Amino acid sequence: MRLKNVPGSREAVAANDAVIKDPGSVKGTWAENIFRNTNPIHIEVGMGKGKFISYLARENPGINYVGIEKYSSVLIRALQKNEEDPCPNLRFIRMDAEDIEDVFGKGEVDKIYLNFSDPWPKDRHAKRRLTSGRFLGRFAEILTDGGTIEFKTDNRTLFEYSLGELEPAGWTLLASTFDLHNDETLSQGNIMTEYEEKFSSAGNPICKYIIGKNAHRTAGET
Repeated sequence: MRLKNVPGSREAVAANDAVIKDPGSVKGTWAENIFRNTNPIHIEVGMGKGKFISYLARENPGINYVGIEKYSSVLIRALQKNEEDPCPNLRFIRMDAEDIEDVFGKGEVDKIYLNFSDPWPKDRHAKRRLTSGRFLGRFAEILTDGGTIEFKTDNRTLFEYSLGELEPAGWTLLASTFDLHNDETLSQGNIMTEYEEKFSSAGNPICKYIIGKNAHRTAGET
């Protein structure tokens, strides 16, 4: 999908106070230097227009949230919404997920959300998928022991690939479903993203898994 360029978006993102301009400089000190508390940190990688993470931040003031988005033309939409109703526990970064370990310290993050990530359908691009073993290794470095990743997609091929990456990468599958909206357990409290609303309204079932780093409990597919 080709992104529509928003004139001036890069400049607007750079000028917004909710955007961390040099995130590498606060690596390992997000709680103290950015949020100024000891609350847990949850991040969304590839947050799009920010509906999902903004809702979470407002509903959970005792958790710090960081939304990560690569494209200024997309991130600017989330910033505009945040300006209307600022969340003190929400910050944003414009960056590529490749650099995630340069921004967060070892064990600094408690939860990672991956919502409708780019499937990179060609085999030669598999390592670019955020659920590949390559990225799971990066995420493991920044997650606390017992930290979790929640992943949602409407792409069944990507989901099956992602499930296959877990065991070799040393992760524990806590729960999974191929039809989230009809799953009595995992659908409880589900917050839909913009993409999820679009895909589910078109009749596409939504897949989801929850995986744990150094977790000891397992759960079968539902």
